[in-house]
Amino acid sequence: MRVNRDIRSPKVRLVSEEGEQLGIFTLPDALAKAEELGMDLVEIAPKAVPPVCKVIDYGKFRYQQTKKEKNLKKTSSQTKLKEIKLKPNIDKNDLNTKITHAKEFIEKGYKVKFTCMFRGREIVFVDHGREVLDKVQKALETIAQVEAQPKLYGKTLSMLIAPLGKDRRPKEKEKEKKSAQGEDE
Repeated sequence: MRVNRDIRSPKVRLVSEEGEQLGIFTLPDALAKAEELGMDLVEIAPKAVPPVCKVIDYGKFRYQQTKKEKNLKKTSSQTKLKEIKLKPNIDKNDLNTKITHAKEFIEKGYKVKFTCMFRGREIVFVDHGREVLDKVQKALETIAQVEAQPKLYGKTLSMLIAPLGKDRRPKEKEKEKKSAQGEDE
């Protein structure tokens, strides 16, 4: 984006700060008009014939652009991934602790990758690892869904769980309320 004296075209189409077309000017006349208003001449559409230039405060314009970019970064959804490592012979209490941590991550919007690691001859008992991951899946099914089923990669069994969509969560809560009301009666 060219500004003031960096503009190369001999003639430019001039647009005011409000967006009104002022006409086609020679470059020196357009620069004089911008200086008269106490603003800068900024080339907006360099490929147009003649190029379109706008009379604006360039510092303010740059500030607003960086502000927009920051807001876009904030609102853009980046996949956040947390990993929880397990062993096939994990104790119930340890597993419950890991599930509690996973719930916290899922409620914050993170995807959670569960990795069941086998050491030595444990690899013979892959079904134990699958049972552990099935327990995890059942414990989290109300708030999360399985995005990638358990797969064995070398000596690790991995499963990816993602939070439920926003539209599915309220339905789950309504079901829980109805079942709780049914028990009260």
